[in-house]
Amino acid sequence: MQTPDTPMTRLSLVVPVFNEQDSIDAFIAECDHHLAGLKGLSLEYVFVNDGSTDDTLERLLAQVDADPRVTVVDLSRNFGKEAALSAGINAAQGDAVVPMDVDLQDPPALIPVLIERWREGFEVVLARRSDRGQDAWLKRTSASAFYRIHNLISEPSIPPNVGDFRLMDRVVVDALRDLPESRRFMKGLFAWVGFRTAIVDYQRPARHAGQSKFSGWRLWNLALEGLTSFSTAPLRVWTYLGLTVSMLSIAFALFIVFKVIVNGIDVPGYASVIVALTLLGGLQMMGIGILGEYLGRTYLESKRRPVYLVRRIHRRNH
Repeated sequence: MQTPDTPMTRLSLVVPVFNEQDSIDAFIAECDHHLAGLKGLSLEYVFVNDGSTDDTLERLLAQVDADPRVTVVDLSRNFGKEAALSAGINAAQGDAVVPMDVDLQDPPALIPVLIERWREGFEVVLARRSDRGQDAWLKRTSASAFYRIHNLISEPSIPPNVGDFRLMDRVVVDALRDLPESRRFMKGLFAWVGFRTAIVDYQRPARHAGQSKFSGWRLWNLALEGLTSFSTAPLRVWTYLGLTVSMLSIAFALFIVFKVIVNGIDVPGYASVIVALTLLGGLQMMGIGILGEYLGRTYLESKRRPVYLVRRIHRRNH
């Protein structure tokens, strides 16, 4: 771990990008502005081009030609942010690594504060959003619900309102690189490895340029990934649900027997039969769906395919 009297600290900024051509130059300029004055700091930019279809790669290659601090990991196609983040972390060579977004919603001005807490002895320094006022009501509500449900049924807990923006010591990065799974929910993996952690609160600014690439459907799938990656509770609940339905069925059967003994035989109602069939059929389909989620994860993991494929790593020869 680095200490204040260490002669040179190498800091790696890991930045996944997908169709972000308008943000790259401003991002580097903003980072240089806030980090240039830090003594004993050697800066490395690790951009991961996640299959961009605009001029993002060309802008990045121009930065490689102009700046020896810039490395570009060009993936063979779009693998998604979790895979791109893994590729950047694997390529980073710094004593400390900071994953962040290129749109400047993760403010570079906060990085010196993260470094200060790291030098106090913390291996992980989380950047926590103190206000989600920039997000739409539906996104705020769904995010809050996800954190509550995930932390209720999963171990370890994920700190609410903490994204990928954080500082990690080299020992944490090496631990992440040793994790073998190919279906990677990075927020969960960050929490799983543990280590001594500090939290820094900040106000998240508006996006510098472009639009978010996470639609509601992609966020929903990411939430399912998180819930099924770190908890078997969705499977376990069906044992208790099945037991409850069985006990209710037995109780109802006893009630029918008692009613027949007291009042004689009566004709069962059509509506009650339909309700029972549709209820049980729906429960069975939901149970099969949850089993399918876990079985699908097992199937994909069993193939042992790599998380991503790199077309080429671009860096200027020193």
